[in-house]
Amino acid sequence: MTEPAASPAAAEIRTPADLRGMRATVMGLGVHGGGLAAAQFLVRHGARVTVTDLRPRAALQISLEQLDDSARVVLGSHRTADFTDADLVVKNPAVPADSPFLQAARSAGTPIETDISLFRRLHPAIPVLAVTGSKGKSTTAAALHHGLRHWHPGARLGGNITTSPLSFAAALTPHTPVVLELSSWQLGDLPDPALLRPRVALLTNILPDHQDRYPSLRAYARDKLRLFAGQSHADHAILGIGTARWIEQPLAARQWHVAEETLPPEQSGAVVTGAGAWLHPGAHARQPLVAERKLPGRHNLINLAAAALGVAAFVGCGQAPRIARSLAGFGGLEHRLETVAHWRGIRFVNDSAATMPHATAAALGSVPPPVTLIAGGNDKQLDFSVLEAALEPVTAVVLLAGTASAKLGAAVAAGAAAVHGPFTRLDAALRDAVAATPAGGTVLFSPAATSFGMFAHEFERGRAFKRAVAELIAAAGGT
Repeated sequence: MTEPAASPAAAEIRTPADLRGMRATVMGLGVHGGGLAAAQFLVRHGARVTVTDLRPRAALQISLEQLDDSARVVLGSHRTADFTDADLVVKNPAVPADSPFLQAARSAGTPIETDISLFRRLHPAIPVLAVTGSKGKSTTAAALHHGLRHWHPGARLGGNITTSPLSFAAALTPHTPVVLELSSWQLGDLPDPALLRPRVALLTNILPDHQDRYPSLRAYARDKLRLFAGQSHADHAILGIGTARWIEQPLAARQWHVAEETLPPEQSGAVVTGAGAWLHPGAHARQPLVAERKLPGRHNLINLAAAALGVAAFVGCGQAPRIARSLAGFGGLEHRLETVAHWRGIRFVNDSAATMPHATAAALGSVPPPVTLIAGGNDKQLDFSVLEAALEPVTAVVLLAGTASAKLGAAVAAGAAAVHGPFTRLDAALRDAVAATPAGGTVLFSPAATSFGMFAHEFERGRAFKRAVAELIAAAGGT
């Protein structure tokens, strides 16, 4: 999955002025901001930009409307010459690293970068706090940013959370901390993982995911572990529950651990208990890191503990009580256990960002029963059996159409829950779910699979669910 080291030409990009006059190809405009932000950044600094994407204009219209007219746009296909004749290629994380066009660029000696690697080449001194993991990385990164702003009001949040750091790079000072949420693809795409050099590197967990893109779970984990490359003894590595077993080489940074109930005396970190999370006394006197919180679910308590530990590593462990107070106000993110309505005694929860079975299992333990689960979508070659143990509060499962839905249906069929569908329309699935849910129950939209097919991505899917709920309530007169 990982690519070779960058060519000397890429290593010579040290200031935005070095981009002037470069022939730069952006591969994958996308709809999440990375490709668009890279194209805008390159145009702004005088590069001659070509944007190439396999999708048609209609699918990319919102991004195209924000693109400068000076950029050349190629849609519906890629052209080899745009890669072999370029001085620089910037790839979108969604593009597989073994693309024949990227291989042609490598053969021609064209350096391949990402928006993340460009940002770090041009701003190597900016303090970065980087977060990755299979589950919880968005919530953890956002909570880390929320807590950090109590000491650094100008701190920024970017990366996989749909905001490229190139979009706010011009507003940064050398001391402005930047929190980056990074996917395995973004880490695997770094031409040199040592470029990242995070002051704080935080790994939430490693669970089976993206097995349609990786040959094994170990290969997937190795891309995740690139997070720690380039760190020194002055930096901090925060290891989530159970992640230490994946470490293959000794880490240079100081290690902090997140654990449930206890940690060995020789380890430093956060201990998650039933009452909250505490700074482990292996390093300092016992102090609270998380006590009061708005986010439901034990998995979110663990996410907040990791975020609090990240803030503590950056600002100092003596600030633990203040960190606990700051994180008590963190309200979570859209599409992640987001309560969107209460109607006729039914709670409607949007958890569209749950694109894997483990995330849906955690969601099922975090909402009031009885639960009607709306799930299904496209398969990432994942094992859905993890859901079986989480189905106790579920009285009905409403399936959406998709390549994962048959596997999902088989996994839940052994339980007591009735299985409905699959439905090819979300509004029809929602009506069926409401009919199956008694007053006092919850309709949980937590798909456990990707959105591709019915939707462009999980954020569009979540917005569609919220829109369908609003339209259903409005059609009934709100009563």
